[in-house]
Amino acid sequence: MHSVSDDARETIDGVLAYARSRALFADVPLDKPVTPDELAAVASGSITAGGIGSQAATTLFADVLAPTCLSIDHPGYLSFIPSAPSKAAIAFDLVVSASAIYGGSWMEGAGAVFAENEVLHWLAAEFGLPVGAGGVFVQGGTIGNLSALVAARDASRRRNAELGRTNPDRWKVVCSSEAHSSIASATEVMDVDIVAVRTGADGRLHGNAVVAALDEHGDSVFAVVVTGGTTNFGIVDDIASVAAVTKARDIWLHVDGAYGLAAMLVERMRPTFAGVELADSVIVDPHKWLFAPFDACALIYRDPSHGRAAHTQKAEYLDTLTDRPDWNPSDLAIQLTRRARGLPLWFSLATHGTDQYRASIDHGIALAREIADEIERRDGLSLVRDPQLSVVVFRREGWSMAEYQAWSDRLLDDQVGFVVPSSHAGEPVLRFAIVNPTTTMELLTEILDTLA
Repeated sequence: MHSVSDDARETIDGVLAYARSRALFADVPLDKPVTPDELAAVASGSITAGGIGSQAATTLFADVLAPTCLSIDHPGYLSFIPSAPSKAAIAFDLVVSASAIYGGSWMEGAGAVFAENEVLHWLAAEFGLPVGAGGVFVQGGTIGNLSALVAARDASRRRNAELGRTNPDRWKVVCSSEAHSSIASATEVMDVDIVAVRTGADGRLHGNAVVAALDEHGDSVFAVVVTGGTTNFGIVDDIASVAAVTKARDIWLHVDGAYGLAAMLVERMRPTFAGVELADSVIVDPHKWLFAPFDACALIYRDPSHGRAAHTQKAEYLDTLTDRPDWNPSDLAIQLTRRARGLPLWFSLATHGTDQYRASIDHGIALAREIADEIERRDGLSLVRDPQLSVVVFRREGWSMAEYQAWSDRLLDDQVGFVVPSSHAGEPVLRFAIVNPTTTMELLTEILDTLA
């Protein structure tokens, strides 16, 4: 399996040929899932004592397994939050695996860590964070949010110890009622309580609501989480007013910008995110609106020493790493072994430049506004809320959830698009999440036409 042989060359050539053809598809297939029984009937039996050979395995994947996996990079994939990795990022993801790089420590992966840090420092500067801010690429927003909150609680514990204060019986996190589900998941893992604060009429969390929550729950709150672009609507909380409160009360402010914070790269959108520069930690997922492949979340600390204090693992066999003043990514989040998952983004940024990224993100924002205007012009359709970023939520008047689901199934069966129903305040709705720069107004209007 590990020798450089004719079989190895054939395996690598075959896999690379398939990867090349898939990455260069002129017309990306949308594809669709099948039932477990249907897949078992045509794909079972690939694991054998002697192996089926690389050619048969590649063919099985390409012809049978892959077509049952939705193509997230299809321009008609408009559900959840899509991914649209650049060709450069896709190509370099292969290089990362082929290079067998360990990205957990400077000692073992100095060049990879340096390149990742170039990206993290650029992002930190774009978000207005001070020189010295830094962090690590982790698996996704869930791990990023959890790691940030663990660091926040650890910082509160240490501050209480320095001041001779007693820790509360139960720690608490304040966030909006529209916060991502990963915040609730993180509090479950940490065994702390969540204080979900109602948003204002505009769907945003505001400072005055946070003040009321802090007055009620006192010193038990160790962090406040604001959202830089909710998943369902793309709404950005009133970060500036919340930041003013957390700064005055010396409470950790975390910005969950997994989807939306990338919009800060567009100059005209920066005022929407005022206050991010005061955050103690932020996350943004490059596999969403920064055109990197799965999976990557950039976790950035205002002061990385808090991350190291909370997350550095101690063991005799790790002393050779932790006794050095090196920048070890594994010390900054809930992980030890880690892939250098920030390198595909680094390569794509280095290849194309930041201006191309700004333009590609701006495309999604502008297209959301354009299709929202078209929805408003059509009889039988109406917006639920004006889009703030690139998520457009709308309704087909009079339809039930069952009717939405039947329409969604037909759309996928016809290979036009993937648009699943969502809901808001108990009402079934539809939403376009526009991330892919190859998504066009023509495609979106074609989808709207099927709702007539």
